[in-house]
Amino acid sequence: MVDVEPAARRFAVLCPYLDERQRRLLLAAEANELGRGGVSALAGATGAARSTIQAGMRELAGEVVETPLPVGRSRQAGAGRKKATVADPDLVAAIDALVDPDSRGDPESPLRWTLKSTRQLADAATAGGHRVSSRTVAHILETDLSFSLQANRKSLEGKQHPDRDAQFRYLNEQIRRHSRRHEPVVSVDTKKKELVGDYKNSGRTWRPGKDPEKVKTHDFIDRDLGKAIPYGILDLGRNRGWVSVGIDHDTAAFAVASLRSWWENDGSPAYPRARRLMICADAGGSNSYRNRLWKRELARLAADADISITVCHFPPGTSKFNKIEHRLWSQVTSNWRGQPLTSREVIVSLIGATTTRTGLSVHAELDEREYPSGIKVPDHEMAVVRQQLEPHEFHGDWNYTLRPTHRRTTRS
Repeated sequence: MVDVEPAARRFAVLCPYLDERQRRLLLAAEANELGRGGVSALAGATGAARSTIQAGMRELAGEVVETPLPVGRSRQAGAGRKKATVADPDLVAAIDALVDPDSRGDPESPLRWTLKSTRQLADAATAGGHRVSSRTVAHILETDLSFSLQANRKSLEGKQHPDRDAQFRYLNEQIRRHSRRHEPVVSVDTKKKELVGDYKNSGRTWRPGKDPEKVKTHDFIDRDLGKAIPYGILDLGRNRGWVSVGIDHDTAAFAVASLRSWWENDGSPAYPRARRLMICADAGGSNSYRNRLWKRELARLAADADISITVCHFPPGTSKFNKIEHRLWSQVTSNWRGQPLTSREVIVSLIGATTTRTGLSVHAELDEREYPSGIKVPDHEMAVVRQQLEPHEFHGDWNYTLRPTHRRTTRS
């Protein structure tokens, strides 16, 4: 019986330091030493192919008639196993057909919308007569088809309004006009509702090693704590935020109540001579340009504060351009990342502690009043509001001014 273990151990030690030709010749030399049965024994012990060992033996015996190998090469040019795409010229097209967006939704496609991994692609291609491994599929996707793993990107805004760009220009001109007069210009919006309690909050924060904050497994709303509804007002000129945290409903009454609180406690003291206020708002939500309650409550605020309130709405589908999203809400989200919002007081405290290197400061307060939803403003009340409401010449539905009295005046 051939004792192959010493030869196998020597090969295992030297193998990492040898190129392909040197390994072949070493195996051949060991097979010659072992004698009869050495080729099969070495092949079984080292995993090398019998043909590889036999080729080395012929090379040692001087039986190789091919052109001598160039310096630095282990085999003749073109020798060795062919690439999968060379051995199977239709393989790339077969893989492309499986991942092409048009064919994935085709009921006749092998994977349809179940496409998940390169392993599934390899199985489907093999079933179609193209034997291939998952690693080869990944290589083909990256090099031959220029594919890569990608997530969805929010970039489609839907159908754009034909006056979209013109509204942006008009809104910017209104901001510049009010700013030149040293009148307040604010951006308003509601942040998404937040669950109050021991719930997971996205992001990470520094903590002692292997001691993560424990939170609930499921995000079922706490009936006692409910949700928090932050409504923000960002003073663009002073880079100062004001946030009212409501606990009832996100209604137009709540939005204007937040604006009233800001004006009485922060806006009016900061702009004692101001007789005009400009509000930049989204087209939808609690401050929608179609919301009757929003306009009625603003008319009351204009009358009580004795100021003219100009509102310019962003075109539909463009809320991401609202300054408050980037300059306030993104900073609040960053400030409380990884921190469970365990109580209303914690939410108010975290919002109020938000600052930036560019000088942003934020005041936050809790509003525990009730703001019932579903309130309708009847026609006779809107008739009174319209005595104060002056639509602008350009898109009066998006741009309008509410005067403090019912007397019609010329818009300036």
